Amino acid sequence: MTLLVVSDIHGNWPALQAVLAAEPKPDAVVFCGDVVDYGPQPVECLRWLAENADHIVRGNHDNALAFDVDCGCMREFREYSFATRAWHRPMLNDGDVKFLASMPLRNRFERQGKVFRMAHATPQGHPSEYLNQSEWGSRVAGIDADFMLLGHTHIQGMATFGKITVVNPGSVGLARDHHGKACYAVYRDGQMELKRIPYDVGRTAALLRAAPLSRNVIEGLVSVLGYEG
Repeated sequence: MTLLVVSDIHGNWPALQAVLAAEPKPDAVVFCGDVVDYGPQPVECLRWLAENADHIVRGNHDNALAFDVDCGCMREFREYSFATRAWHRPMLNDGDVKFLASMPLRNRFERQGKVFRMAHATPQGHPSEYLNQSEWGSRVAGIDADFMLLGHTHIQGMATFGKITVVNPGSVGLARDHHGKACYAVYRDGQMELKRIPYDVGRTAALLRAAPLSRNVIEGLVSVLGYEG
């Protein structure tokens, strides 16, 4: 049994395509939030998610677009978030927005006798709070699960506290710790593995540079992607 665990796709279709090519036949897809904002192809990513994800939660950027509220993102990314959300909203139809709004803030499922709990930013379901890995242990104390799946930070990590293993698969579309690579995790036959693969960053950068965004936003996002072309 194989679970593909992805998070923080952020409209980066080339990155998601690379992950899907590397992991073509998972038994289930698990998504830890944030399919929109930042990247150039939110529609393709969102509609793939709606058709293929088995277990999902809503991220802070999904929440912001769905309900027209502040995303609560990091200060250095706020300009990029506001600009790309205004660009993305007209691309989406009412069904797309309803899908974002319908995503739960927390979720739970079982596979092969293992209990998985998931949320975007914190085990308690706050969509925009930032946790360091050093804080994980105190925040999962008392939670009845074998695995706690989180996203939001765009930084991969995994650590075990008692019987519960906390997993952040990192960001598919805008990794902050492995520039130029798409990050994700795979749970296979009882073992969780963090993975990362290269993708066509130049394609994503080219699409951003053709976008109706300010030069500052475009080049800022291209820099975060790690593209130097």
